[in-house]
Amino acid sequence: MALPTILPYPMPLESELPKNKVAWTVDPNRAVLLIHDMQQYFIDAFTPEQSPVVELLANIQKLRAYCAEQGIPVVYSAQPGGQTIEQRGLLQDFWGSGINDGPYQKKFVDAVAPNEQDILLTKWRYSAFQKTNLSETMREQGRDQLMICGIYAHIGCLLTACEAFMQDIQPFFIADALADFSEEKHRMALTYAAERCAVTITTDRLIASTSRAQVAASAECMDAPGVGVCTGVNEQAQTASQVEISVLSEQSLQEDVAALLQEKPTDIGVDDNLIEYWGLDSIRIMSLAERWRRAGIPISFVELAEQPTLASWWKLLSQKMNMPLPNYDYYTV
Repeated sequence: MALPTILPYPMPLESELPKNKVAWTVDPNRAVLLIHDMQQYFIDAFTPEQSPVVELLANIQKLRAYCAEQGIPVVYSAQPGGQTIEQRGLLQDFWGSGINDGPYQKKFVDAVAPNEQDILLTKWRYSAFQKTNLSETMREQGRDQLMICGIYAHIGCLLTACEAFMQDIQPFFIADALADFSEEKHRMALTYAAERCAVTITTDRLIASTSRAQVAASAECMDAPGVGVCTGVNEQAQTASQVEISVLSEQSLQEDVAALLQEKPTDIGVDDNLIEYWGLDSIRIMSLAERWRRAGIPISFVELAEQPTLASWWKLLSQKMNMPLPNYDYYTV
């Protein structure tokens, strides 16, 4: 009933991730980072200084630093040590007594230990929402997105993502900031999350998408009547259209579509039919339309579905943004 010894395995790459059914993007004003059960008891099952532990720790550190810069709250879940049989409940039958009452097993791994401002959550079941105040804490802060990292991907992390989804909280399953019993279990968790309840995404892609969301927010701020410069916005004023260009460009269009399809951007030809050739479904197209409308571009699902190629989309988007039409050499592959 004890934890298994976990052999090294490669951390999944972005090109290997399953296709997402939705195109949610992280908004720093809506998001919370959950660092799930990064306690010595669990990490000791892995081989030190081998994959996936090396990438796991490095990417959680990167996420922590970025959340600190963006003002995104960080929540740590941790199981208590020395639980009674009554407290363990059915976990006792599957895993035995769990963490002992000593200081070592229950402590957070030093490399990603919490700071004073972080929120600590005592966790009693697989899901971080069960028997905790995580849901209430998020509601009080007006946040409805949960970025999930830690261990183990196919147990507590996945069940937390599922429950977030059922509470209308958008989960983001950070593929290379998770670890599991095996590569097979890890990939199974990613596939289930992408197909049923979450956006599966890499650390670098999440941070990049969050940066774009910030730029869009800056554009909205500068559009406000009577506002010259908003807090956190560069004092060198830009027009809203300039900001929109930086949010949506030929390159970002190609990258966003490629991310939805889980393909390399350069593999998608300018005239490829994204629906018939690449299998882009209506849900993802609607997600793209919604994202671009939020950035101030008046575009509809019907317009995108009628001409589902990168060339047609960029022509249409350029016209709606009053931008000069570029040549399409960028997309030549």
